[in-house]
Amino acid sequence: MSVIHPQLHSTLDSLKFQIKDAFWALSSCICQQSAKVKINGRTFKIVRVLGEGGFSFVYLAEDEHSGRQFALKKIRCPSGREDVRQAMREVEAYRRFKHPNIIRILDSAVVEDPNGDGQVVYLFLPLYKRGNLQDAINANSINGTHFSEQEMLRLFKGTCEAVRAMHDYRVPVNAKAGRTNQSQSSSNAARMPGPSNPSSPRHSLDDDEDAEMFPHPEGDGEGGYSYRGNGSVHSSSAPLLTRDHPDDNEAIFDGDEELARIQQEGNSHSGDTELVPYAHRDLKPGNVMIADDGSPILMDFGSAMKARIKIENRSQALLQQDLAAEQCTMAYRAPELFDVKTGVTLDEKVDIWSLGCTLFALAYSHSPFENTQTTEQGGSIAMAVMNAQYKHPQSAYSQGLKTLIDSMLKVNPSERPDIHQAIEMTDKVLQSLR
Repeated sequence: MSVIHPQLHSTLDSLKFQIKDAFWALSSCICQQSAKVKINGRTFKIVRVLGEGGFSFVYLAEDEHSGRQFALKKIRCPSGREDVRQAMREVEAYRRFKHPNIIRILDSAVVEDPNGDGQVVYLFLPLYKRGNLQDAINANSINGTHFSEQEMLRLFKGTCEAVRAMHDYRVPVNAKAGRTNQSQSSSNAARMPGPSNPSSPRHSLDDDEDAEMFPHPEGDGEGGYSYRGNGSVHSSSAPLLTRDHPDDNEAIFDGDEELARIQQEGNSHSGDTELVPYAHRDLKPGNVMIADDGSPILMDFGSAMKARIKIENRSQALLQQDLAAEQCTMAYRAPELFDVKTGVTLDEKVDIWSLGCTLFALAYSHSPFENTQTTEQGGSIAMAVMNAQYKHPQSAYSQGLKTLIDSMLKVNPSERPDIHQAIEMTDKVLQSLR
């Protein structure tokens, strides 16, 4: 009896669910009545597919009760609790890392798959009608246009500031602080909206003129968000969904056990924090949305994890290598993740490499390692990445921009700037253009 390799089995499962979801979504196009999903007594009409990948689909959905449109991310979890835990990392990331350039989650739910294939996690996210940076890059390619250098660097800097909220994540060291979000450093806090900084940007439903038509955040408590409908007593108090949070003691992110230890062992004064950086691990143009005001909004935290991981043996090295192969887009993946070495410590510099690739893509419409040699002549993207084999195409962009990109695409992580230095360098290039 033949045995199917686990990776092939996972691929076949993913393909099966993609076909199933595609038929479900396409029914809105070929049938008079749109496809619908009903969750906890509320009905949501599926308008069209916005994106897909692996076990997840993102739909343009409309709440029949309010008429409000938003992005509905559906994550299938056929293997049960472990798959749900993996999906809930994204929910926890939105709760943990808060910044004007990080997408807000409106609500979430875990429900049984009606087809009997495990469970389904639904994430309700704001709808960004301008799409993502990859959409903008594609439009530039089709129209023969390009970003101005100032616009490109503005988008890049906003993305870096979102990443900084993860790299600067701080956990309270006294047990009473619990799981309070301390992700902003003092420099980040100065940029956060609030009474002390009313002019800073906010991307929330609070600013929408029809905010009362959609789930409106009343706080990030365990009970989730309340739903403000048409003003009736029932709709104003009913939650949009039942939020299925994991137990407080259950680890969601790799490294959560260490966070719990730091909190429990901390003997410091109230308010003291300890730096515990997290890495996004899948930074690319397709994961940066564009808000109505043009601000970049970082999303998709399904690959996020504690940044600093010490590799002590070959088993740990292979685990990280496999995780990266599964979760990190190849053309934006750092070289140290292709061949993880024993005796090293992986850290947040993996994101710096991906940011360099992202800035290159904004400038030249493709990753530095998606070129003719690798895409048409049978070359290896992995080998090109591991040797940093790329060239800047001819352009009118400044040498400062090219130097900024090159500084982030160093094979040795220690030679790359940290996120603070990357932002500082970006500011200098912007100043040189004025």
